[in-house]
Amino acid sequence: MLTTLLYALGASLPLVVGAAVGARWEPPKHLVATVLAFAAGALIVSTSFELFEPAYQGGGAWRAGGMFAAGAVVFVAADTWLDRRYQRSATGVALLAGVTLDGIPENTALGVSLNDSASVALLVAVFVSNFPEALAGARSMMDKGRSGRTVVLVWAAATVLLCAAVFLGKFLFAGASATALSYPLAFAGGAVLASVIDTLAPEAFSEGGPVIALASAAGFVTGYLLSA
Repeated sequence: MLTTLLYALGASLPLVVGAAVGARWEPPKHLVATVLAFAAGALIVSTSFELFEPAYQGGGAWRAGGMFAAGAVVFVAADTWLDRRYQRSATGVALLAGVTLDGIPENTALGVSLNDSASVALLVAVFVSNFPEALAGARSMMDKGRSGRTVVLVWAAATVLLCAAVFLGKFLFAGASATALSYPLAFAGGAVLASVIDTLAPEAFSEGGPVIALASAAGFVTGYLLSA
């Protein structure tokens, strides 16, 4: 229970902390882009070794591949719908929906990994991605006239939801077989990889330019070393 709580807090608290910082400080865009790029690299390697590989070993190519594709399709479909619905509105509801869409697969997968071997690499990747996303999102809300209190409360709500996702992944699949675990792990892997390509990488590149690829490479190496 303590390990689950620590992982839930480690993955989710960066949201409300990042929002609190963003409500009071506007960071250089290149700095945010660098951190996002680092997180993208770390998430790619974590998806490979902490999510898809155990899914493949436990469920085989067809189960793992099918659920991975399903996770990617669901994320892209949901993200596309949100973009169309809220493209002209930066309301707290829209931002909360967006961060939940990104975070629930990551945090649920983190919880599922606790039933096998707790994934430090995935925890670090989620931590590093959540903080700058919340910071940048909070800053955007402030720029559109939202009060600091409203901003922090919205991101605090997201923090609670994503904490719950870790516990859901842990206890819903407690005692599950390797075959059963392959389904949520592969599904989450597809959703996480889609979120990296659809959200983190483009945002980082748009603000940081081609040199930002070096930060992604550093994130990949860091994630690999932690996985190894």
